Amino acid sequence: MSQKKINVAIVGLGFGAEFIPIYQKHPNANMYAICQRTQSKVDEIGDAFGIEVRYTDYEELLRDPNVDAVHINTPIQSHAEQSIAALKAGKHVACTVPMATTVEECRQIVELVQETGLTYMMMETVIYSREFLFVKELYEKGELGRIQFLRASHQQEMAGWPGYWEGLPPMHYATHCVGPVLALPRTEAEYVSCLGSGRIDEELIPKYGSPFAIETCHIKFRDSDLSAEVTRSLFNTARQYRESFDVYGSKKSFEWTQIEHEDSVIHTGETPERVKIPDYAHLLPEEIQNFTQAGVYDSDDNQHLSFIQGAGHGGSHP
Repeated sequence: MSQKKINVAIVGLGFGAEFIPIYQKHPNANMYAICQRTQSKVDEIGDAFGIEVRYTDYEELLRDPNVDAVHINTPIQSHAEQSIAALKAGKHVACTVPMATTVEECRQIVELVQETGLTYMMMETVIYSREFLFVKELYEKGELGRIQFLRASHQQEMAGWPGYWEGLPPMHYATHCVGPVLALPRTEAEYVSCLGSGRIDEELIPKYGSPFAIETCHIKFRDSDLSAEVTRSLFNTARQYRESFDVYGSKKSFEWTQIEHEDSVIHTGETPERVKIPDYAHLLPEEIQNFTQAGVYDSDDNQHLSFIQGAGHGGSHP
């Protein structure tokens, strides 16, 4: 029995365009519509990928009965509002990170999902990266032994990114390091202790009222003796881009590469060993397996900042 294809609408076509060919080749999806505020942009992308249904008004898109699901790739401040509107309109939602910037908005989304029975996904990339899938496999095979501690960091220099990023509090956009430390042990955070450190440029501070260059937190897990530490920086901190996690186990430990394009390290006892992380395309439908290695933004003349700094997000998009 063939599965009904899901009509997908992508909202926001900067980073969002990366997902168009994946949906077009996915056996269970129909790349139905695109939405972008600027008519010239929506036409450019629509013509390039052969998508006929185009919107410049998000509310108009939500009134289209043919849309089953929306994939939101708009600026951070729009995520919660647009997710809530889509759920109220009866659409499934996939939203790029973060889910929201207030606890209340997160609560509203969770309650709407419970009320409607619709599917919502915050599309955190690291837990689908080849690095995470590699460590998850080690853990499930028992090779790490008992997990003793988890650490993750996401450090990047946001100078030159669009205006709404300027002065963003680091922990507003920490999912790339929070996600893996919660997903590996499959647990929930019970208690979080967070500190800010350092100071960003004075002209960056007023937009969000946050002065901190780096924010760190300790997370205590519910019903567990396990804890984790997370570090996040966005401005005025000298560090090559790093989207990483480390896992310390009783038998083996995994440490993310210190420098991009080097190999990660497995420690067995006191013996360290460089390790090549394999690809995990075999977990995907055959039609989209090649997208773990290539995408829209992998040519020299067509690059997106998130792709340049994020190294393709570890093959996670498909």
